[in-house]
This record gives sequence, structure tokens and C-alpha cells, in this order.
Amino acid sequence: MTDRALPELIALALQGDEEDETAWEAIRALHDRGGDEVFEAAVRLLHSPSSRERGRGADILAQLGGRKRSPGLVTKCADEILSALTREQDAAVLGSMGTALGHLREPRAVSALQPLKGHPDADVRMGVVMGMMPHRVPTAIQTLIELSRDADEDVRNWATFSLGTQAEEMDTPELRDALFDRLTESNMELRGEALVGLALRKDPRVLEPLRRELEGTEVVVLAVEAARALEDLSLLPLLLRLRGPADKADSYFRGVLAGAIAHLEGLAR
Repeated sequence: MTDRALPELIALALQGDEEDETAWEAIRALHDRGGDEVFEAAVRLLHSPSSRERGRGADILAQLGGRKRSPGLVTKCADEILSALTREQDAAVLGSMGTALGHLREPRAVSALQPLKGHPDADVRMGVVMGMMPHRVPTAIQTLIELSRDADEDVRNWATFSLGTQAEEMDTPELRDALFDRLTESNMELRGEALVGLALRKDPRVLEPLRRELEGTEVVVLAVEAARALEDLSLLPLLLRLRGPADKADSYFRGVLAGAIAHLEGLAR
């Protein structure tokens, strides 16, 4: 992708559906290329009559310049997206804009996105979660708490992740209660995110739900991470029980389990 001309990369970025891998390869190439020419092309897309092009314009601006982007470029990209956001009606584009503002870590996103938290489309509400994720101001945390109870499971999952581990330094009774409420979820990953968030905050209410999770027939890696974070030595036998033949679990799970066991055994010495 790096050798392709700008018009060709833009054309590739616009192909296929939202998750088209070739399109995202082109978008990543545009991120890495950066520069005024790519910025101006993305802004043109952002103001296109086509919702598809507007969404891709936001996707390009989201991480334009890659890891080497300057604060000035970040502000320019955020300015363009925030301006376009006030006129946008398409749900998919609004979702892309919210996600882009999250990548840009733009503080103004909090007030701009907060009115969209109750939007009827889950794509928009997901964009709100992504846009709020980097921020620790009360409005952002409160919005994430509300969206952790969203009707859409994916929105709940990402909001719970945002509160539980991404905002680890934040600790209020309301935030803990929001995480605790998610322990009844049928989705194991979502429950796991809540377990980790509560364990990181050493909330004693998480011990028994975590014990039940570790005693289950299927244990997710997040439960193991929560056991390590909680640092309750009564969980060590349950972790030891999970050790088994190398072919019974993937290498990542085995590595996290070994680390959790070593950590708790270290505390026991």
C-alpha cells in the first residue's frame, strides 16, 4: 500500500463494506503517510454528499499522521470533525465521528457527544462510548456509567471496559455499582470486564462472583486477570485447578494463568 498514489488509496478506502480489510489497509496507509495532501483529501470526504465518503473521511482524520502526528495536526483534525458533527444526521457517520474523536483524545468531544448518548441507533451510542473513553471528567464518566446499562450488548461491553480497566484510576461508589450490576450478564466477556474492574478497585463484593466464575466449566481469561488483581489468596487453589495439559488451553490463557499463580504465590510467601 505504501507505494500507491493518493487517489488510488482513497478509492481503496471507499470500497467494500464498513469492515472491508483492504479498505482498512488503505486507511492505515493514509494514516502513516499523513501530510497536507492527505489531510485535505480527508476533509473533502468529510464534506461529501455521500455518507460513505463522510464516514471514511472521519476514519482517515482519526489517526492521521500515526504515532508521529503533532499536537497541531490533532487539533486541526478534531476541528474539522467537530464542525461536521453539528450537521451530521447519518447514524453510521456519527458513530465514526465519535470514534475518531476518541482516537484524537479530544476534550471537546465530551460536550459534543454527550447529547447523543440516548440516540436511537446503537452505532451512534457506540461512537459516544469511544469518544468518552479517554476522558476522566465527571460528564464523561457519568455518560459511560449510563451506557454500561445500554440496551445493546456491544455498547454495554465497551462502556464497561472503559470504566473497568481504561479508567482504573477512577473510583466512586456509583462507578463500582455500575460494574457490579454487570455481573449478571449472560455474556462471559462482559461479566469478565466487570470482574476485572471491581478486582482492580479491591471491591470485596467481587470475591464470591469471581469464585463462581473460576469454578465454572468454562473460564475466560478475564476471570484469571481479575483473580490476580484482587490478590485474595483464597483464589489460589482455584487457579491451580485450571492448570492442565498444554493442549487444553491456548498459549495466551496459559501465560496469564501462570502469571496470576506466580503473583499470588509470591504474596503467600
